[in-house]
Amino acid sequence: MTDHDIDYRLSDDDENVHVGVWDNALDPALSVESGAVVEFDCRGAPNGTFDEDSTAADLEDMSFEGHPLTGPVFVDGAEPGDVLEIELLGFEHEGFGVTYFYPREEEKGLVPEEFDEPGVHIWDLDGDIGHFVDGIEVPLDPFPGIAGVAPAEAGEHSTTPPRRVGGNLDIKHLTAGSTLYLPVEVPGALFSIGDCHAAQGDGEVCITGIEAPMSVTARLSVRPEMEIEHPQFETAGPFSLSGVDEPAYGTTGVAPEMREAAKTAIRQMIDHLHAERGLSRTDAYLLCSVAVDLKINQAVNEPNWTVSAYLPERLFE
Repeated sequence: MTDHDIDYRLSDDDENVHVGVWDNALDPALSVESGAVVEFDCRGAPNGTFDEDSTAADLEDMSFEGHPLTGPVFVDGAEPGDVLEIELLGFEHEGFGVTYFYPREEEKGLVPEEFDEPGVHIWDLDGDIGHFVDGIEVPLDPFPGIAGVAPAEAGEHSTTPPRRVGGNLDIKHLTAGSTLYLPVEVPGALFSIGDCHAAQGDGEVCITGIEAPMSVTARLSVRPEMEIEHPQFETAGPFSLSGVDEPAYGTTGVAPEMREAAKTAIRQMIDHLHAERGLSRTDAYLLCSVAVDLKINQAVNEPNWTVSAYLPERLFE
């Protein structure tokens, strides 16, 4: 996208960033007309904790107060009951990213009980490739982990859980060319965006994708004729790591609860990556979070769910 296509730019300076909360009382950082194209500078979720020389020890010094989000943006004409259309036009990373998980005692992530100590990988992001250990290269398809509008309920609301009005959806298919639709609950919508990921597996199982500061260009349009109750979107994917059908290795969990079935599938995938691919268990868990997809295979054969983890074989070519 060229400069003349962008109507407004919103930097990640402190006055344009709110951390950890949605709140419809926040003053807009910017007001735009419907159809405007805005370039957002977005900090990474760790908010500057990590750099190229960081290690797992730096997690001890991390004080996560919540996701730093750029915004809110007031969109003229948006009223409760309308829909805000967000066309995601482009992403630009800064060559750096991080994936990490917390130690067991924090009880965060899908299988925290498997790891007494934290894990961190600092990513060199080179164009559309992220460099992992042992020469493994992960294709990059950036997307915003968080894109949302302000809720109608007054007060501060955490950015951690996703909501009816969007937020921490972590839908990895909201890549460039995709369109997200969000129900509007307050005048002006008050749209914010951030928590960008250069890549992520469906599930984001260790609690992080490739967390990366980047700029996001989006067109914001009011759609008063639409009626939706929860987020909807249009996307062309990619739905596999390479964007085409490709060989995968799967591990499966079966359990009466979906989360327990997912935990079993991921535990088995960690075991597989360690035993068959030679990764440390720490690196296996990190790789699962950025490149392995969890899928619900069936939800009707009571009392058990079937959930499988899909590992693209091309990572090891």
